[in-house]
Amino acid sequence: MKKKVVYLAILVICCACSKQEKLLIGGAGWQQIAIIDKKSGEIEWKHSLEPGEECNDVDMNRDGEILYAYKQGAKLVRRDGEVVWDYKAGENEEAYTASVLGTGNYMIALCGVPARIVELDGKGEIVKEIRFNTATLDISRQFRRIRKTPQDTYLVPFMHKRKISEINAEGRFLKSILCTGSPNSVELGENGNWIVSCGDTRLFQEIDPEAKRIVKTIETASLNWGALLYVSELVCYKNGNTLIANSRMGSNDKSQPMLFEVDSTGHIVWRLPFNPSIDDITTVHSFYE
Repeated sequence: MKKKVVYLAILVICCACSKQEKLLIGGAGWQQIAIIDKKSGEIEWKHSLEPGEECNDVDMNRDGEILYAYKQGAKLVRRDGEVVWDYKAGENEEAYTASVLGTGNYMIALCGVPARIVELDGKGEIVKEIRFNTATLDISRQFRRIRKTPQDTYLVPFMHKRKISEINAEGRFLKSILCTGSPNSVELGENGNWIVSCGDTRLFQEIDPEAKRIVKTIETASLNWGALLYVSELVCYKNGNTLIANSRMGSNDKSQPMLFEVDSTGHIVWRLPFNPSIDDITTVHSFYE
């Protein structure tokens, strides 16, 4: 009996170790979303966007279905291309956030007057809605990728105000902290700090929300080689490394990697292998299978 238990444990460990890291990617101006093998950079799956769609955020649920925000709403699609649901933005609204929550529900954030955060069930039906003001009528410049915290609050990267604000489930502002440049996304680090991509400022920063101050800035001068361009979105790994969507939009320098990973000191430890089939990347999600 003990031998069987040990054998099963080894089998489980071997299966877990055999899984490879994959990256779900999309980009503003690229008419596809794709899954690539991180090691080789080869595309393993792709989904063509409808005319006029623009992918702004990507995520994946436990069943391997793909969630993405496009300007006019958000869709959940299966790998065979079947649309599970399509949540449409309202008139004078734009969608830049689509994420899978720990509960299995989904969160969509829509710029507008007022702005809205909606949480959807598995059928794409609204189960919660939060309205809040952004202090600007330019909906395209309000915010980008909002993230929900384990404390059921929401971190909003306000592009036009150059700050990250935390709001509660009633839409009340709890705190706001200035950052450098126009933030495009905010992620939670393992220590609870906010890791902010700062767009065209060509850097990203770590913010201590309790002390309300910037504790680390990574810019091109911090790297061992290469250059940061438009820092669009980040993936924070448990080992302290950071994966960067280094968008080349608006830059004449096409030699820089569209995706690369840095360690806690800012040294590049991995870059996306060259693949001419991949266009500009502005959003990325890491998973294993």
